[in-house]
Formats: sequence, C-alpha cells, structure tokens
Amino acid sequence: MLFSSLRVLLRKEFLQIWRDPVILRMLLIMPIVQLIVLANAATFEIKDARLWVVDQDHTPASQEAVSRLAAGGRFDPVGHSVTFSGADEALLNGSADVVVVVPEGFERSIIRDRQSTLQMVLNAENGPQAGVIFAYGSQILGTWARELTERMTPQLQAATGPEAPPRRAQPIVEIRRRGWYNVTADYKHYMVPGILAQLITLVGTLMTALNIVREKELGTLDQLNVTPIPRAAFITAKLLPLWIIALFELSVGLLVGHLLFGMPVVGSLGTLYLGAALYLVAALGLGLLISTIADTQQQAVFVTFALLMVYSLMSGIFTPTRGMPDWVRNIAELNPLLHFVDLARAVLLKGAGVADVRHQLVVLAFAGSTILSLAVLRYRKRAS
Repeated sequence: MLFSSLRVLLRKEFLQIWRDPVILRMLLIMPIVQLIVLANAATFEIKDARLWVVDQDHTPASQEAVSRLAAGGRFDPVGHSVTFSGADEALLNGSADVVVVVPEGFERSIIRDRQSTLQMVLNAENGPQAGVIFAYGSQILGTWARELTERMTPQLQAATGPEAPPRRAQPIVEIRRRGWYNVTADYKHYMVPGILAQLITLVGTLMTALNIVREKELGTLDQLNVTPIPRAAFITAKLLPLWIIALFELSVGLLVGHLLFGMPVVGSLGTLYLGAALYLVAALGLGLLISTIADTQQQAVFVTFALLMVYSLMSGIFTPTRGMPDWVRNIAELNPLLHFVDLARAVLLKGAGVADVRHQLVVLAFAGSTILSLAVLRYRKRAS
C-alpha cells in the first residue's frame, strides 16, 4: 500500500512540476543565473580603486612610485594636487577611494637616510574595501621599494664617507606569501561553493513551502488528508522530487562554476554529494515546517526569506564567523548551512575526505533528522 501510493504520488508531483513553466524556470534557470551574477558581484576584490595623488616632492622617485601604482592594474588615477585640500574634497564627494601623499624631501630622504615614507589616506567608510585597497597598495609599493633599494645600493655605498651618517641595516630575511589550497587567491573560488549552498537551500526550503501551501490554498490538501493514502507517502512524495532537483542543480552549478570560473574540484564529489544529501533533508524539513505555519503562499515567502536572511548572514558565506561575538558564534553552530558551506569548501578547495569532514557530516545528519522530525510531527498535529 505504501509503495504503490508513493509511486502514484511521485508521478503526480513530477508531472505537476513539469507542466508548470513558472516553477521550471524558478527551479532550473534562475539558480544558474543567480550563480553567474552573484559569483561576480559578491566579492571584495578591487580592480579599479580611484587614486588621487598629492605630490609635494616632484622628483623622479615620487613620479616613479605613483607610476608603479597606476601600472599595477588595481589603481585608476583620477586627479592630483600639490596640497591635500583637493584630495579631501575628492574623498568627501566619493570621486576618490585612496589618496597617496608623497611628502616634500621624499627622494632626498631615500638618498641621505636610506629611508622615507609615503602616506596612504583611505576612504574607510567601507572598512573591508579600505583594507583590501591598502593591502594592494602596500604590496605594489613594497615591491617597488625593494627594487629601488637594489638599484641605488651602489650609489649609496659610494656616497658613504667617514662623516656620513650611519646607515640603517637592511633586512636579511624576506617574507614571501603563498596561498595554500587557493593558490591564485581567486575570490570566486571561495564564493562559488557558498553561493551554490545558498541556492540549493532556496530551492529546498522555499519551493517545499510553496508546494505544500499551494495545495492548502487550492483545497486539495484537505482532500488528500482524508484519503486512505498514508501520510508518510504523501510527505515523501512532496519532498523527494525537490530533493532530487536540488541535487541536479548542484551538479549543474558545479559544472558552471568549473567551466566559467575555473573553480577547482580537488576532493571527492561523493563526499560533497553525501553532505548535500544530508543537508537537503534539513532544508526540506524547514520548508515543511514553514508550510505548517503559513496559510498562503505570500506568508510562506515572507517567512522563508526572513529565516534565510539569518541563515545566510550566520553561515560564513560572505563574512567569516570568527569575527563574530562568541555568543553569536555559538548560535551559528546550530546553523546547518554553516556546516555545509564549510564542507563544500573543504572538499572542493582542499581535497578533504570523509574523515576530514566527519564533524560536519555528523552535525548535518543530526540537524536533518531533528528538523524533519519536528516538521512531520507538527504537520500530523495540524492535519489531524
């Protein structure tokens, strides 16, 4: 009885999805479009920071420093002035993101003291952006400073005489940076797994809630509840098609991410799909739980997006949870999306295996069984 009812209901659900062009577009086309757009939009990478130059030295060294910044590909010179008044106005009206101040005597200090300073004044209204711009500028100017020192070493040594001021010792250890796992430090490789997790969450949670609430609005849900169809078969038939579609969308998203953004797939896809299968049980269970609360599709949409907003902000997709207060981090540990995002990034970028992500798998299995059980119990109570 159970299997025959389930087969009939599954056929009905798949036909219902296939015959609805709006649902098909929402399930198959929109997530891929969102992946392409969000992977390019959700990034802290800065490609054209607007640069204002205050050159008070007017020497070849100062001009070379500014030229090196402009040639680095990260800075776009938009203006220059001798005093800081013009730069201050540019920062205020938003036409400049960073001001480089070359003080008077810049080149003379390099020759005489083998040391000089440049000042970078940043528009820190957007704190993360200012930090990224400063890192870019420091890296470019640091490389230029080392090259300048090597070029001027013979000149500096020749200028050293018995009455010359003592020279500052040069560092003998050079610190070099290398990105492990994400060697190119491409932000898209970090963002694509998180966006994929968010998209299958949207499909699993929102579409489940809308699917069941639509039956409630049409009155067919009450009719199904009084039929001899086992309630377990009805719930399974409602959840299983969306579970399969979400896994299919994950596959398409991985293919798009790899071909379009060059996202590496270092680890085992079997581990990733195991985590996704467990996570989707929690996402579908949340959708079922929302359907027991909402009476209309509009209510279901509002409740879903309110929950998913918290889900996303506390999942580490856009900002690391390590920067959150301790009490927020403790709450975030209850978020299954956080653990699935960690699992996806570990598998795709680091090549982690089942043993490496066993903590995430255990949490996802526990969260899925708990949320789904609560949703089923509430649905039975509401339907009875």
